[in-house]
Amino acid sequence: MPLRKWPVTALAVVATSCLTVTACTSGGGTTSGSTGAGGTGGASGNAVRGGTLNLLGSGDVGYMDPNSSYYSIGYLGLRMWSRQLFTYPAVAGQTTKAVPDLAQSMPTQGDGISADGKTYTIKIRSGAKWNTSPARQVTAADMVRGVKRSCNPIQPFGGLPDYESVIVGMQSFCDGFAKVAHTPSAIASYMDKTALPGVVAKDDLTVVFTLDNPASYFPDMLTLPAFSPAPKEWDAYLPTSPELAQHTLSDGPYQIESYTPTKNITFTRNPAWDAASDPVRKAYVDKIVINETVTQDSTQQQLQTGTPSADMEWDNFPPPSQLPALIAKKDPNLTIGPSASSNPYIVYNTVSPNANNALSNVQVRQAISYALNRTNLIQVLGGPNLNEALSHVLPSDIVGGEQNFDLYPYDPNKAKQMLAAAGFTSGLTLKMLYRNSSEGSSKVFQTAQQDLSKAGITVQGIPSPNADFYTKYLQVPSVAKRGVWDLAVAGWGADWYGNAALSFFNPLFIGPPSYPPSGSNFGLYDNPSTTATVSQAATAPTQQGAATLWAQADRKVMEDAPFFPITNPKQANYHASQVQNAVYVPAMQNYDPTNVWLTADKQGG
Repeated sequence: MPLRKWPVTALAVVATSCLTVTACTSGGGTTSGSTGAGGTGGASGNAVRGGTLNLLGSGDVGYMDPNSSYYSIGYLGLRMWSRQLFTYPAVAGQTTKAVPDLAQSMPTQGDGISADGKTYTIKIRSGAKWNTSPARQVTAADMVRGVKRSCNPIQPFGGLPDYESVIVGMQSFCDGFAKVAHTPSAIASYMDKTALPGVVAKDDLTVVFTLDNPASYFPDMLTLPAFSPAPKEWDAYLPTSPELAQHTLSDGPYQIESYTPTKNITFTRNPAWDAASDPVRKAYVDKIVINETVTQDSTQQQLQTGTPSADMEWDNFPPPSQLPALIAKKDPNLTIGPSASSNPYIVYNTVSPNANNALSNVQVRQAISYALNRTNLIQVLGGPNLNEALSHVLPSDIVGGEQNFDLYPYDPNKAKQMLAAAGFTSGLTLKMLYRNSSEGSSKVFQTAQQDLSKAGITVQGIPSPNADFYTKYLQVPSVAKRGVWDLAVAGWGADWYGNAALSFFNPLFIGPPSYPPSGSNFGLYDNPSTTATVSQAATAPTQQGAATLWAQADRKVMEDAPFFPITNPKQANYHASQVQNAVYVPAMQNYDPTNVWLTADKQGG
């Protein structure tokens, strides 16, 4: 998914966009699987209920709509009020192992999974309720509606390519949905009258998924917010609309009391929530307040100095320049863990009309890749101790197909020669989009600008607020086609864990099906040969056979140079000393707000 540092998204140190692998820390400040910080793990003392948890950041959720949200900070926000069939728990050592959430149990072969591996029958927990008046049970019909909404014509889920070709009839359903008028009544009518054969409510509490091919990763895929139930009441509003954002219904432990986009979000307890129906969220604090107007530096300062209204980060991370000192003193409130991401990376806009369509030429893109110095970029992101160099699509901790190779070792002279051969003897001028409120994103821009200048490439900066970066720029193909940007500092992480190579290719590199808004192929890269190899890998009968094909797909992508990968970073997070049980959950790139508590004498300001 896109990382907010990522997202994603930038990753831990970049503060751009998706996900990382397990690491955890206690509120007393211990870190498991960490680098340079913390102690041995575990929370300090007995859990304490009550108080207000304050989160500080400088950006907003992409959409206050579970079925369309596809951004790490959105996932963090959803944790409080939206539930899925399965999710990742805030339990040390288990944060990348899917567990039942709304589902009663994990399906297994013969108990929920058919003998041919194509049918999943899942029971929803009794007692999971919407905060309607009176409270109402979450049903299988709500689940079907939610999956249908994920390919709505307003803003479909960004990871739609992950499952659109997996679930029976999903492709046809979504193709038809894309043609529906952008009105609440037309959208509701289409969902009511159009069957989705691969997602059916067998009874009030049983939903049946039918797949075109066996997919061992399917339960992990069901952790995506696209598979959140949606109540009938939402039919009255356009998906992702401001009106819906003000009329949400919750099936989680908290409900949205107030929401002012880019300013603040306040969550209070949901009276319809029954702890017995939720094995994942403990909901220790009474209230959660998110301030979206605080800079990255100020967030860190307030968390370190004990400001009463500062407990956790929202979409900010420790500034990269401050990490060495925090690590050196073994700050107990710092967590650093491994990730499963490419974050950040520099995406090339292959359809930009700028510089005589230069970026449509693979030789020009390859030249840019030779001109970028990965070592320099890693240094400004916190250095090699925090950033594993990544020179291809799949990071080292993704299962299936990852191989280490580098087609573009730093060589500015070769870059100049290639540009000249492509007809750019006098160089060229390009525009780079970046998040100016993120220290990491800003430094990547500045460093890339300096590196590329040595090859005769002039780079002009296009700064963007965090909240606009994806929603107003990268997720809008017309913006790319107009040449508003040529290069962009983005980020990506696994949509799920384990056998997750698919989630690095389907949303990013399979041509038109992966174009925004349905996918996250921001530079509109398209090579039918790559798409065919990805399809073969996705349907390979064995994991070993799939791994071989994923490796081939990785090399094909890199030969076409649609992006420049930089690092598979370690994820850094920081919390105030009063925050206990701060277990890092990679899917949210943060600690789980529904499972931390505050020390009794520091219950929030």
